[in-house]
Parts: sequence; structure tokens; C-alpha cells
Amino acid sequence: MNINESRENRFKRIATRRTNNILHQMRLLGNLSNKSSYDYSDDDIIKIFSALENQIRLAKAKFHFTKKKEFKL
Repeated sequence: MNINESRENRFKRIATRRTNNILHQMRLLGNLSNKSSYDYSDDDIIKIFSALENQIRLAKAKFHFTKKKEFKL
């Protein structure tokens, strides 16, 4: 990490690497769909994708900041 690196550049560098890692892992997860190599139920698939969708929802929510309303008379 460069000490002079801006916060924006640091975000872009790290976000790019982390996003690419996640996309790679999702492609690997997709490889499990091969029925000739693996045996799984519809319930297994529902559990996997429910967990992924939930985590995506939680991560996305962290980027949506809402202004805290202060009490005023």
C-alpha cells in the first residue's frame, strides 16, 4: 500500500480484487451443477442461493447510508 494513495484509489484497487475473487468463487460454485459428478437436492440449491442472496443484500445495504435525523424542537 502506497502511503500517498488516495482513499478513492485504495477503494478501487481493493474492491476490484475482492469482486474478482468473489466472481471466481461463484464460477467454481457453478461447477458443482455437474450431475454426473455430484448429487444434490433442490433443497440444497435453495439453501446455497438463499445464503448468497442474503449476504449480497447485507453487503449492499452497507453502501446505502441514510442521514440520521436529529431531534429538533
